[in-house]
Amino acid sequence: MNKLFNSYDLSGMKLKNRVVMSPMTRTRTMNDLADDLVALYYAQRASAGLIVTEGLPISEEGRGYLYTPGLYNKEQMESWRKVTEAVHAKGGTIFAQLWHVGRMSHTSLQPNNIAPVSSGTIPATNTTVFAWTETGESGPVAPSEPRALKTEEVKRITNDFVISARLAIEAGFDGVEIMAANGFIFDQFLSSQLNNRTDEFGGSIENRQRFLLNTIDAVAEEVGNNKVAVRLSPFGRIYDLAPYENEEETWSNIAIALGKRQLAYVHLYYQPTYVTAPPLAEKFKKFFRKNFVGTIIAAGGFNREIAEEVIEKGEVDLVAFGVPYIANPDLVERMQNNWPLAESDRTTYYGVNGSPEKGYTDYPDYAAE
Repeated sequence: MNKLFNSYDLSGMKLKNRVVMSPMTRTRTMNDLADDLVALYYAQRASAGLIVTEGLPISEEGRGYLYTPGLYNKEQMESWRKVTEAVHAKGGTIFAQLWHVGRMSHTSLQPNNIAPVSSGTIPATNTTVFAWTETGESGPVAPSEPRALKTEEVKRITNDFVISARLAIEAGFDGVEIMAANGFIFDQFLSSQLNNRTDEFGGSIENRQRFLLNTIDAVAEEVGNNKVAVRLSPFGRIYDLAPYENEEETWSNIAIALGKRQLAYVHLYYQPTYVTAPPLAEKFKKFFRKNFVGTIIAAGGFNREIAEEVIEKGEVDLVAFGVPYIANPDLVERMQNNWPLAESDRTTYYGVNGSPEKGYTDYPDYAAE
């Protein structure tokens, strides 16, 4: 049997296979709570070896998109409990992805309509977030100009991640994945282009990575390092995140630092589809495998054949699939049996007014087609 469909020991958790459902924002919820439809959506996909949820804002401040369920209070925690119970009832394993968007937000989403926060004051341009428009309707808007976090506020955000992680475990999640990819708050601190701070979180490479590593360590101390993971997108070019000074050295240092921490896994955007430097990214893949001896999950445009190849070569341990899981809740069974994959409707990727189930929970298994 191909290794992709073999069981796998993830920090003492036995996964049914090496297929991972990637985190995907679907903007389907009201009142910041996970409802019965969310529980059904994830339960339908529980044959994955591991499910990683959509990004869950760790605070009101951390939100950058409407209709995304949070995880920062008891009511939200209880709403997610029905999701974890539904997934576990089908023998699945599920991690919560914890999310703070930083500057990728809008004043209409922030408490008291204040400015979003970041490492500095440079706004993201040529991109949008999903917020309230000037006419009071939901829709794409340009991110607002951020304000620079004060030193004590950076430490407060680390604590927000700790609180959210604690709630995730109380809700029954098997672990948490810290979202440190795709141009969100941790990338904003790592970037010498965006981070011109003069405190302990700015300047040198060591200082710019301090926020991320401090947060990983604090969350690990709270819930156990075997229940903590992190997602990274090295050399990513998304949401106006441009190349910066000493970028190769920055990511190499992070690889070495993470190699010293016995985390559940590191989730890498492995096959860059961003405008990036392919030779540099390819070099980093090998460097990371050498310096991080734990579980590596790869994401980014994989199909079954490529997934089998990288696992067989030992380049990664698990492979994450995103878009294929939208229209194929039984993706594992389809790939394992060489059944055709259904095509998803891009117009229903995000919230559908009046029909939240459309393009969300109404895709059938192959046997029911």
